[in-house]
Amino acid sequence: MAVKIRLKRMGKIRAPYYRVVVMDSRTKRDGRAIEEIGKYHPTEEPSLIDIDSERAQYWLSVGAQPTEQVAVLLKVTGDWQKFKGLPGAEGTLRTKDSSAEAQAQAKAAAVKAAEDEAEKRKARAAEAKAAPAEEPAGDTEAPAEEA
Repeated sequence: MAVKIRLKRMGKIRAPYYRVVVMDSRTKRDGRAIEEIGKYHPTEEPSLIDIDSERAQYWLSVGAQPTEQVAVLLKVTGDWQKFKGLPGAEGTLRTKDSSAEAQAQAKAAAVKAAEDEAEKRKARAAEAKAAPAEEPAGDTEAPAEEA
């Protein structure tokens, strides 16, 4: 039996995501898989590539052949270099962590700005409430001084 490591398409029209699966080469593209070893979401920025390195190494060692697309993904994650014993086993995978941290900082700054703005509004409202209470007292005194 010829075993392939390939992509199984999932998702909606124009919103694809894929599972990296091990399956018999004669099965349909979206048919029954022997094992699912990862996932690939190309529409995210940066693309999400999550492959179980241990299982990928096992299937490569027992003779499973990756398709061209999966071979590229394995090179990006560094699993192909690790399997072949080549330098660069760390791969070139970009992660979302750095952008997630930046988004978290931006969100925290926005929350802080909103809290400051709320404090200013409360202070203005308190001043406005206090000012009309003092004005009538001042108005009653002013006509008394004129007379």
